[in-house]
Amino acid sequence: MARTPLYDAHLAFGGRIVDFAGWDMPIQYSGVVDEYQAVRNQAGLFDVSHMGRMSVTGPRAAELLNHLTTNDVTKLDVGQAQYSMVCNEDGGIKDDIFVYRTRLDGYLVCMNASNRRKIVQWFGSQAQSLPDCDMRDRSDELAQLALQGPVSRTVLHSMGMREVDALQVRHCVEVTLAGAACLLARTGYTGELGYELYLPAEHARMLWDQCLERGASQGVKPAGLGARDILRLEMAYLLYGNDISEDTSPLEADAAWAVAFDKPAFIGRTALLAQHANLSRKLVAFELLERGVPRHGFAICTPDPGRERIGEVTSGNLSPILQKGIGMGYVPPGFASPGSSLVIDIRGKAIPAAVVKPPFYRHKRSV
Repeated sequence: MARTPLYDAHLAFGGRIVDFAGWDMPIQYSGVVDEYQAVRNQAGLFDVSHMGRMSVTGPRAAELLNHLTTNDVTKLDVGQAQYSMVCNEDGGIKDDIFVYRTRLDGYLVCMNASNRRKIVQWFGSQAQSLPDCDMRDRSDELAQLALQGPVSRTVLHSMGMREVDALQVRHCVEVTLAGAACLLARTGYTGELGYELYLPAEHARMLWDQCLERGASQGVKPAGLGARDILRLEMAYLLYGNDISEDTSPLEADAAWAVAFDKPAFIGRTALLAQHANLSRKLVAFELLERGVPRHGFAICTPDPGRERIGEVTSGNLSPILQKGIGMGYVPPGFASPGSSLVIDIRGKAIPAAVVKPPFYRHKRSV
């Protein structure tokens, strides 16, 4: 089982360790809901060092990335980031990623832990025809922390990171932390004001301890994968292996906004163009109208007495802030419009549900 540079810190803070994509990771510390509330109201500190990280540099780096990803990296200025996807020739999603432009000819790609080897190998095989492009898997040498929540900016500012004051959403900047180069990005997976920090693995524990020490008086807590999953679900953010896979496309996953059809050819473009006018299913967000908790794999049925199975829940849970069951799943286009009625089969009990426009959670404060 693989471990991040912060494994000992998780044990020291009472983390309950589970197997996640082949990694020993904390599912919770003080409790899933308690950590969730900390992120929504103060801030939570996540170790996401299990994610994959790869640098792509050189005069043809942008050309390679534009060929392999669905979004258009040429639209990124230095210091900007974008969400994108990597597809196969059939338009199936090999992974969803974040691309950071760190310099004129340099990018950092962040990928899912479960897909690290697959994506590194895929990029490597495709880069063989581009000698002016250098790729390096930096997953082991870099750690990745995420400080997410309303007080995150204040905490980082108190640690000397003055750059947070002007950093806009999906922007990044290189900072120096205790003599070590660190990429500070205003990105995250929670929907709250938040930051992700990429830094040398040997400095991870120092930053972890500093964040918690400086943030203790403001209610900052370590947070695990359990809280992270509820937070991302409330925002209807996609989870690879649940909501998306190589058997689903960006169009089916309601992520057409991350596909730049107007750029030069990219892998999967032809298949996606053909699918565009003939979608057989679409990922929707739904809320239960009665008490219940939808879970991954539960059947989604028609609301008529016949209860025909038309899909299944890909992600589901009880929303602490809404106090109702929420979820996502694929259904035929005729059932995908907001307000459409569905039935979720929860262990043999038919629970009515309604399709809603995502995200489930919205707040008035600026993030």
